Amino acid sequence: MIQFEKFSLNNGLRVIVHTDKSTPMAVVNVIYDVGSRDEDPAKTGFAHLFEHLMFGGSINIPEYDEPLQKAGGENNAFTSNDVTNYYCQLPAENIETAFWLESDRMLSLAFSKKSLEVQRKVVCEEFKEHYINKPYGDVWHKMRELAFTTHPYRWMTIGKELKHVEDATLEDVKAFFFKHYRPCNAVLVVAGNISTERAKELAEKWFGPIPAGDAYLRNLPQEPAQTAARKATVKANVPLDALYKCWHIYSRTDKKYYVVDLITEILSGGGSSRLYQSLVKEQKLFSNIECYHLGSTDAGLLTIEGKLVKGVTMEAAEAAIEAEIKKLQATGISERELEKVKNKTESMMAFEDMSVMNRAASLAMYELLGDADLINKELDRYRAVTATELMEECNIIFNENNSNTLYYYANN
Repeated sequence: MIQFEKFSLNNGLRVIVHTDKSTPMAVVNVIYDVGSRDEDPAKTGFAHLFEHLMFGGSINIPEYDEPLQKAGGENNAFTSNDVTNYYCQLPAENIETAFWLESDRMLSLAFSKKSLEVQRKVVCEEFKEHYINKPYGDVWHKMRELAFTTHPYRWMTIGKELKHVEDATLEDVKAFFFKHYRPCNAVLVVAGNISTERAKELAEKWFGPIPAGDAYLRNLPQEPAQTAARKATVKANVPLDALYKCWHIYSRTDKKYYVVDLITEILSGGGSSRLYQSLVKEQKLFSNIECYHLGSTDAGLLTIEGKLVKGVTMEAAEAAIEAEIKKLQATGISERELEKVKNKTESMMAFEDMSVMNRAASLAMYELLGDADLINKELDRYRAVTATELMEECNIIFNENNSNTLYYYANN
């Protein structure tokens, strides 16, 4: 059981404190309820650009990293389609440094043409390196456009196209910041060797004076149910043919999410999983194969992807995947196999919770999902999944009309 206390400041900032006296360290994690799904379709890539801009100096602090390093700390951040998360870890006695730094960049960034140009260049290089020039780098650009017609998951966090980041103006950037990076749209988690009283005192001191801002009311266009299979073909300079298949699944807060998560483990959770055993080891059709989902907040995708062994046809590879799915749909799963994946999930969750940094991140994410105490409830939800539910969901999800397939051919 992970203990925590929760309170809110007058400006709407939610604060969660998790005390752990067994460590000399403390973590300050600030999660903003903004991701690439909140962008204007004509100005994408902004949430990710902000992840970079937030390290480029704030209104009173020209350099973020230097004071944190002097205090013995380290930091990082990530952006997804759903959230933007900043976190730092440092010796508990220096925790106030983290409050000072994080509150200043929540107050206001040091908006300057120079900072925007520097970070724009970094993001554009990242776009080219990882998504344009890298083998298979454009897969998710193409797959999202294929699978989503309406919901803003149809573009990647890096942005829909390079031009959107290239054309971003200082006015665009300021407007995005003051719309989303406000206390009422954030959660602050303080974890480690610190008391609730001390955390409250520091939160009031450093974050309390920041203006609340206007609450952002999310009203995203919902993806209509898919009624026919979609397929696309790509040819590129890549070493091997690859096959990608996606099916629409449920939102992160749906109880069926836990069923889907276990399905991905059964199909692809390591060397003893069904897809690996049958398609890699026995039939030698794929050099590697994976089944996963991205855990997105809104309804997302379950994916099976694999690189084909040279000489294997796309038709044979796809037929083999479909045969494995049909087997699961027809015969279901034994109690023993189900127990095995549940035990594996439990041990993975326990391992993650060993780190105070991970506990802080989980509390922040669960609070944004609506209930920080999910950190203590999730395991029971996995345990409650039955073999019958698994079989039913396999028959619902793996419906041909719900499928999106990308055939990715190597130019030979």
